[in-house]
Amino acid sequence: MTWTRSSLADAFRAAGLGVGDLVLVHSALRKLGPIDGGADAVIDALLDTVGRDGTVAMPSHTWKVVNRDQPVFHQTLTPSNVGALSNIFRLRPAAVRSLHPTHSIAAIGPRALALTEGHERDRTPCPAGGPYERLCTWGGKVLIIGADLACCTLFHGCEEWASMPWVASRDAIPLTCIAADGRSIPVTMRGHITNTWDQYPRLEPHLIAAGALRVTQIHDCQLRLLDARLAADWLIERLRSDPSIVLPPT
Repeated sequence: MTWTRSSLADAFRAAGLGVGDLVLVHSALRKLGPIDGGADAVIDALLDTVGRDGTVAMPSHTWKVVNRDQPVFHQTLTPSNVGALSNIFRLRPAAVRSLHPTHSIAAIGPRALALTEGHERDRTPCPAGGPYERLCTWGGKVLIIGADLACCTLFHGCEEWASMPWVASRDAIPLTCIAADGRSIPVTMRGHITNTWDQYPRLEPHLIAAGALRVTQIHDCQLRLLDARLAADWLIERLRSDPSIVLPPT
């Protein structure tokens, strides 16, 4: 099967995405298979699905390339290291990319600016009050195309908001954000010190039972749609009672 812009929009609607939604999209583009129009057709289909009143966002993280040895993040020039779709999306003329040196997001839609603004003031990857918590507060969703929950940055945010001790280093490193208009913004950043992402797929049956996650099989591709607020509330409560739920087995 070859996907088209129209059939992709139908699949996103079947997964539970709708007009007016605010959605953060993670993707493994290759899992979709052949697409007429390539990555642009996927982006167009997402925008078609949420309509003019909806907002589509994607992570445009740069944690692989921005660090103590290479401390400069450029809002326009630094590529995303979390997939081809995110790189094409962030370069769209309508896209707004946040100024976070390691965990930026890009967004298109009426809430794009409000979602991304002030991100350069955050001193950890996903602190309270940042874009990932705004996604929850504003009734947003997380759509995962062709991948599992291991890619879900929202869960790193839940770890921060639940004050888990492993989330960020004690020592901050100096970094620099270069805005698209040439402004240079010095920041200090405390990065993740424990990788928990590979444990996130263990959460899936619990999130489904809690009504926070819906998994849809569309041809050979799985789509996962999370209610951000429900998922965050469930995980934060569980982390506070049993942090081992996301820690690697000892």
